[in-house]
Order: sequence, then structure tokens, then C-alpha cells
Amino acid sequence: MGSFRRLIDYDVVVFVEGLPKVARQAIRSRLVEIRDHHVPRSDYMEHDAVGREVAINICGAFAVKFWVDHADRQIRNLDLHPADRFPIRLRQDFGGTRAPAVTER
Repeated sequence: MGSFRRLIDYDVVVFVEGLPKVARQAIRSRLVEIRDHHVPRSDYMEHDAVGREVAINICGAFAVKFWVDHADRQIRNLDLHPADRFPIRLRQDFGGTRAPAVTER
């Protein structure tokens, strides 16, 4: 595959920081796996507003959304939210960048 850089949306970073330690570690490990082996790491695919393929990877109780920018050799992590709930858009839905509390199951 070669080396790809991983770019993570700030809201994803804030959300992960608010999770319990075990969930944080699992998500960090998954982000490294996605960076190193992105092709087989998607569980679902969808298209964004401009037609890009956006991959969705399930990590425990969470869905990680990313797309691969082959030209710039980057994995762009766009969103992370509970897999069985609506996507969390922190700035739009909650009036700030602070992540809402999420408990592990």
C-alpha cells in the first residue's frame, strides 16, 4: 500500500477525548489499522455530497467514517458516532465543539 497520512477532523478528536479509556484505545488502534490497511477496513460504503466514496468501519459501538485521498496519500477521518444512532455533528447539533457524554455498553 505504501504510507498514507491520517487526517482526523477536530470534532472527532474532541469526541474521542470524552470517551472512556478502553473505547479511546480501541478507536485509536482502529484508526491506525485503517491508515495501514484502508482497502479491506470498510464495512459499508456511501457517497458524500460531491460523489466521493466514504467508507464506514464499525469499531465496537462506534462507526468511523473516512475517505481515501489517493492523490495526496491521505486517509481523511470525517466523522465518528455511535453506530446505532444518528451521526453526531457537534457544532451544528449541540452548539459547540464539546462532545456529548457517551457511555459504553
